[in-house]
Parts: sequence; structure tokens; C-alpha cells
Amino acid sequence: MQTRALVYTAPLGIKERRRQTFKVTLCRLCSFLYFSWVSQVEAGDACPLKLKPPSVVVEYGSNVSVDCSTDVTHDGMGWEAPVGPVSMTTDKLITWRVSNLRLWDIQSQCYINYNRKQCSTFVPITIYKTPDSVSINTLNHTGPMIEGSWYELKCDIVNVALSNLTVKWFKGETEVYTKTFTDTIKTPVSETSTHNITAVRDDDGVQYRCEAELELGADGPQPPPKVTSEPLSITVHYRPKHEVTIELISTNDGDVILNCIVPANPPATYSWYSEHLTETRNSPVLTFSTLTPGNYTCTATNPLGKSSKVFTITGGRTTFWAILIFGLMILVIWFTSCAAYRMCNLTQNSVYLAT
Repeated sequence: MQTRALVYTAPLGIKERRRQTFKVTLCRLCSFLYFSWVSQVEAGDACPLKLKPPSVVVEYGSNVSVDCSTDVTHDGMGWEAPVGPVSMTTDKLITWRVSNLRLWDIQSQCYINYNRKQCSTFVPITIYKTPDSVSINTLNHTGPMIEGSWYELKCDIVNVALSNLTVKWFKGETEVYTKTFTDTIKTPVSETSTHNITAVRDDDGVQYRCEAELELGADGPQPPPKVTSEPLSITVHYRPKHEVTIELISTNDGDVILNCIVPANPPATYSWYSEHLTETRNSPVLTFSTLTPGNYTCTATNPLGKSSKVFTITGGRTTFWAILIFGLMILVIWFTSCAAYRMCNLTQNSVYLAT
């Protein structure tokens, strides 16, 4: 078993500790002054280069050019870039040019040698590409939609540079949803955007579409480039549903028309029932020159459900004659009363004259 020796370190004296503290403080002060001086030199000695334009937004495969200029006397300036570099020259204006730019991750900088040192300025480059195609369809569903059911629409964007990509959804001409992609991938990829809807009868025949738009800022093309899908027409199946289920009809207006037409998809079939009908009727509209007062029930049916409506027919002409006869009776009573009153007055006058 090994035995470890204990080493005793005598504590530093007060003077020694003060001396070490002074050295540390002095070192920190020197470092602070040095870095402050370096910062001031760098801040006051900016690189004397001017780029025009200061940033570039260019479509993949297009041409690009940037001017680099200076107002100072120098020992040489040039462009460093993976394509289209410009060798060092004593000119005060040099241009970086590339035809058919096909590098996605590219960096280009203009440099200058002056005052026995070199500085450079990078030009920010944004390369964009519109999608090869944009299409819209219904996810995991084919055929008509059913009223009240939930569905997912999908927009496929093929081979697009994702930077600044926004996908907009439209129902008819109304924008209903927007999706912005924040990926920093510079090379083209394919992407998908989805939008959820609930089918309603008013959407039958409505068209949806999606647009892939590249928001490239003030330096980019205006308006922003976009690619739009072909429209997707929605077919919604729904049951018949009468807004009014009871209708009162009087027969004093001539022909009687019973109209049972109701919206439905698929279209409804119709059937009628009344104790006054002697034959089967399948038409949505019935027309009669004379009709016995009573109830006539129409039922509209399709595979999703049915809806019934009751037409109540009142005897309008019978009521008219009853009112007419009642009025004539009142007139007869009135004339009879008047005649009796006159006879009574004549009798009284005769008796008065006789006396």
C-alpha cells in the first residue's frame, strides 16, 4: 500500500497577495485598452468599395452582373468568385458578370489592396426558381363529397427553391388560407401544402386552386413570380330539404299549382299522397283546374334522405258564395225592417188625422 506524502503550502503574505492582484488588474487594463484601440481602427477604416447593385436577386440560369468601384488610389482590385472571377487590376471600376448562372450556393466578393492592406465586400446573392408544376387534388378521396363530411385538399409544388415560398389557397376568387415555408435549403425541392374543408351544399360546383408565390422583396421581380394550379371543381351530394314544409293555397284564383321542386344532389324523385288523388303522381309540379279541398303531401327523395311538404287546399269559392248569401240575407232583413217601420208610421199618422 502506497503512502501519499502531504505537502504543506504556506499561505501567501499580504504583500505578495497585493502584488499578484496588481499584476492581474494591470494585465486586464492593457487588454481592454488594446482591444478598444483595435476596434476604433477597424471602425474608422471601412473598406472603400461600393457595389451596384448592393444585392442581387436572380433567377436560376439567368445572367447577373455587379459593378464594384472605389474613389481611393489603390494597388489593385478584383473579384473572387467560383464563376466569372475578375483578375486584379488598377482600374477603379470592375464588373463581375456571369451568363447562365447555375450555382445555388455561390459567394462573390470584391477586394482591394491599399495602404499596405487588403479588404473586401461580399455581394448578397439570392437565386430563385419557380416550380416546374403546381397541382391540386383531394387527399385519399375520389368522387363526390358528402354534405357535412370533412376532406383534405393537397397542393403539390414540384422542384422549387423554397426560400421565400408562400402557398396561397383560393375558393373561387376569395383567398382562404396561406402557408409560408421558412426552410433555408437553397437547392430546389418538392413541397406539399394541405387545406381542410367541410363539404356544404353551397359548395357544390365551387372551384379551388392554389398558387406558389416567391416573395423576393424589393430587389426581386415585381409582381412576385408565381405558378397557379388548374382549378379543382368540387361536387357535393346532399339530401333534399324544403325550406317551407306547409303551404296554404286557395282555389278562388282559377287553376291550382302545387310546386314541390326542391334542390338536391343527386336530383330528387317525387311522390304524392292525398285521399283526393285517384292516380299515382310522380311530377314535382301538379296543376289542376279544379281540386277538392284538403291536404296533399309531396315527398322528395334521393339516396341521402327525403323531405316532405304538405299543401293545404281551402275551398275559396264556397266561402265566397257563403259570404254573398249572408250579405243578401242581411239586406233582406234590413229592407223588411224599413218597410215595417214605414207601415207603422203611416198607421200612426192616419189615427192622428182622424182624431
